[in-house]
Amino acid sequence: MARDLHTLIRLNEWTVDQRRRALGDVLASLASLETGLERLREELIKEQTIVRSSPEEAGFFYGNYAAAVIIRREDLNQGIFRMEEQVAEAREKLNDAYRDLKKYEIAQKSRDTREALELVRREQETLDEIGLQGYRRKKRRSAVS
Repeated sequence: MARDLHTLIRLNEWTVDQRRRALGDVLASLASLETGLERLREELIKEQTIVRSSPEEAGFFYGNYAAAVIIRREDLNQGIFRMEEQVAEAREKLNDAYRDLKKYEIAQKSRDTREALELVRREQETLDEIGLQGYRRKKRRSAVS
């Protein structure tokens, strides 16, 4: 029966690893979106600097650019919001898998401890029996002499 828990532990370790990888993937996607948002901010600052330096030439095109930036920023912010939800979900799944793993590990440790105590008890019984038999033999020898 103890072997069954070892199999469950291995299975749950694999599940925890899979959930960690999934969380890592979602976190990487979130970081990518956040990096994209930061690049967009930097690009906007750069474009605004250009527009300030030559407002007559760039002013006409800046309006369309600004509208596109607003749309891209909203898309990125929505994507970040969705990714944060996925991160929370992935973390919860990882926590659940980790709790299950710990439950099986603790149960296995408890079984191992009980088995070790039982082994020690049986060994002590055997040693006690050997000692008792030795004592009886000695007693018989001394009674016969």
